[in-house]
Amino acid sequence: MGLKAPPKPYIQPLEERLCISKIVPQQSIPIIDMSHWKNPQVASAVCDAAEKWGFFQIVNHDVPVEVLDNVKDATYRFFDLPADQKNKYSKENSASNNVRFGTSFSPEAEKSLEWKDYLSLFFVSEEEASMLWPPVCREQVLDYIRRTEVVIKKLLQMLMEGLNVKEIDETKRSLLMGSIRTNLNYYPICPDPELTVGVGRHFDVSTLTILLQDEIGGLYVRGNQGDGDNWIHVPPIKGSLVINVGDALQILSNSQYKSVEHRVIANGTKNRISVPIFVNPKPTDIIGPLVEVLQNGEKPIYKQVLYSDHVKHFFRKAHDGKKTVEFAEI
Repeated sequence: MGLKAPPKPYIQPLEERLCISKIVPQQSIPIIDMSHWKNPQVASAVCDAAEKWGFFQIVNHDVPVEVLDNVKDATYRFFDLPADQKNKYSKENSASNNVRFGTSFSPEAEKSLEWKDYLSLFFVSEEEASMLWPPVCREQVLDYIRRTEVVIKKLLQMLMEGLNVKEIDETKRSLLMGSIRTNLNYYPICPDPELTVGVGRHFDVSTLTILLQDEIGGLYVRGNQGDGDNWIHVPPIKGSLVINVGDALQILSNSQYKSVEHRVIANGTKNRISVPIFVNPKPTDIIGPLVEVLQNGEKPIYKQVLYSDHVKHFFRKAHDGKKTVEFAEI
């Protein structure tokens, strides 16, 4: 639109802007090579990263680069559509709650808006997707979900073994990956990025989030060192996927694995996209610390909560860095 300055609703209060002095330049989240994923050292590195950092990147994970490139191209194609075509999928017009085009995070609850548009796709079945998802990106997103499912299962297997869970039966499978949501995120060029945020400080409510980011970067993770107000940039690595622990896994693991605060900054020179897959319990699942985690007499930190209640609590407020997981604490 050729704007010279961000419109007033997008200008963030000072405390929500990312101050350069808080960025830790020399640090990076762990990068784990998955090429020998059966090697116990890989599982050990994954569990260690989930405990200490809550975030890590994986390379050589078997999802072909062309699948990742195709979904990035498809994301641009969707956001390049004329406004009236995108608006078919808005809250007011979408044929289903499972397909939603929107802006920011929760505009009704926010004092300042995030500099981001998104298309959110809740996966129910291939049949529903073929009927309701936008044709410009449908096949590429489905392919991305199919190909990452194998990686998700491997990671969950490793993380569960780290909690003394020997087998992922049907009940556990539902708790860990009973539902899948993919977002296509679009952060257009911002005339003054320092006044805005791409995504405010928040924790994910998922079990795991699998994030594909483009080469531009802009994702920052709360550091696990020092005074706690350090932020670490997650550098884009071609072909990598960024993995983070969400609230659901923190609750299931009784806090052994950590859901960590993160945020995204806007960019002044380039459009940026990212494509997260949120791997979640089913909305109807009751989540709480797993029996295996408490078998040595450890006290539960969390009560049993209906997963959909936890998610409703998350969407009821703006991204403010407050721990959503406190909702489930005893």
